[in-house]
Amino acid sequence: MVKRSSWSIPYFIFLVLFVVLPLLLVFIYAVQDGSGRFTLSNVTRFFTDKDALSTFALSIEIAIENTAICILLGYPAAWILANRKLNRSAVTIVLFILPMWINALMRTLATAELFNVFGIALGKGTLLFGMVYDYLPFMIYPIYNTLLKMDPSYAEAAEDLGAKPASVFWKVTVPLSMPGVMSGILMVFMPTVSTFAISEFLTNNKIKLFGTIIQENINSSMWNYGAALSLIMLIIIGLTTLFSDSEKTGTEGGMI
Repeated sequence: MVKRSSWSIPYFIFLVLFVVLPLLLVFIYAVQDGSGRFTLSNVTRFFTDKDALSTFALSIEIAIENTAICILLGYPAAWILANRKLNRSAVTIVLFILPMWINALMRTLATAELFNVFGIALGKGTLLFGMVYDYLPFMIYPIYNTLLKMDPSYAEAAEDLGAKPASVFWKVTVPLSMPGVMSGILMVFMPTVSTFAISEFLTNNKIKLFGTIIQENINSSMWNYGAALSLIMLIIIGLTTLFSDSEKTGTEGGMI
C-alpha cells in the first residue's frame, strides 16, 4: 500500500513551485544589479528614496486608519453574530460572507462607479471607504470564530461573582478574544499597505500606496528595485507575523 506520507508530495511540489521559488526569485533579483552582479544598492536605495519613503509612510498611515475603523465596526458585528441571544439566524452570517464571493476588483470598480454617480470627489475619504468595505470581513470573521469558540462558563462565572455585564465584557470577553483581534489586524493591515488597485481606482491614482510603487517599477522593467521593495515588504510582513504570534502567546499565557 502507498505510504500516507506520499500523499503530501503533490502539496510539497506545489509549495516549491508557487511559494518557495517565487520568493527565491524575489530575493535573487533584489540583490542583483542589471548585469546580474551581487549588490545591496537596491535595498539601500529605498532608505534614500524620498518618494518611496513618503509613500511608505502614507501607506502605514492609511493602513492604521483602515485597521482602526475595521476594528471599531468589526468587533461589535462579530460580537452580535456570535451572541446566540441576539443572532439566531445563519442568514445574517451569510450576508457578511456574500461580498467575499465577488472579486475584490469588481467590488472596487462598482464602488468607484457609485461615487461617480453621486458626484463624490475621489480622494482619501473614498479610499478609506473602499478599504473598509473590502477588508471588513477579514476583521469580522477571525473575531467571530474566536468568540464563537469561547467557553461561556467564563462569563457565567464572572456574573455569578457579581460582575456587571459591562465588566464581564471588558474584563473577560475582550481579553479572551484578543487572538482573533490580532489575526484580524494582521489580515487587514498588511494587505492595505501593499495594495495598489484600490487606491488606483478610488483616487484616480492621486494617492499612491507602497504596492503602487512596486507595480510601477515592475511595469517599467526595473525588476531589481521592484524586487528589493517587495523583499522589504516581505520582511515587514514576517516581523509583523512574529509579533502577532508573540502577542497571542502572551495573551493566552496571561489568561491561563
